[in-house]
Amino acid sequence: MVDVKVIDELRNRANNMRINALKLAHASGKNAAHLGPGLSIIEILAVLYGDVMNISKDNLMDDARDRFILSKEHGVLAYYSALYEKNIITKEDLESFMKTGSDFLGHPVLNRKKGIEFTSGSLGMGLSLGIGVALGLKKKQLSNRVYVLLGDGEANEGSVWESFLSAPHFSLENLTIIIDRNGVQLGGNTVDILKMENIEEILEKMGWDVLIVDGHDIEKLVEIFKVKSTKPIAIIANTVKGKGVSFMEHSIEWHHAVLTDKLFNEAMEEQVE
Repeated sequence: MVDVKVIDELRNRANNMRINALKLAHASGKNAAHLGPGLSIIEILAVLYGDVMNISKDNLMDDARDRFILSKEHGVLAYYSALYEKNIITKEDLESFMKTGSDFLGHPVLNRKKGIEFTSGSLGMGLSLGIGVALGLKKKQLSNRVYVLLGDGEANEGSVWESFLSAPHFSLENLTIIIDRNGVQLGGNTVDILKMENIEEILEKMGWDVLIVDGHDIEKLVEIFKVKSTKPIAIIANTVKGKGVSFMEHSIEWHHAVLTDKLFNEAMEEQVE
């Protein structure tokens, strides 16, 4: 049974993260920011960092910590906001986003003391990294897990499909991937660019335990992350690009854009302070 108090706390965490993501995007000015891809994964990261993963500012260098890899690296607005809500990074860290000399750029840069496990920039690389880490943890006979978050557009990459085949082959029951299926990528709608409507069946045939969830439903996310399996787990999260801001939702234009003062104020009016 789901704890109502926990769900309320996670919803509040997600709300704070969405507000901070908008503030970061606005503060980045003419540099622009990846708003659409960041807003679609807010609830997923709120649950992972707030309820699921064994990760804190006190165990960032501990081998027994869980690992998170943001393979869809353009989701950093959610990633940095999650690290801040977890008290892993400071307000000053957060507000340094995209500024000269900052550790928090438009794509994640390795800094384990700040909770960033890997540098990611080229799409399609994160799952390969995750498989290597999961293999290493198994060899060390550690029981912690590796979580990799991918985009549905990113799943076009051939390296991702090699990794899809590799994880079951190596029996990586300590690996969970989350595919952010928001249906929109930089070049257009994912279904128009490369159809993958039967990805659930394909992954199951490859040897994954496949689960499907509403990626914005906190309670359902909490439940699905509790599922245990003897196989690697693939969670397909159905989401909305630009979730939480009406004029950004489902919009290709807000994949990467400048958030002006006027639009920032409109976006903030839709949030619950």
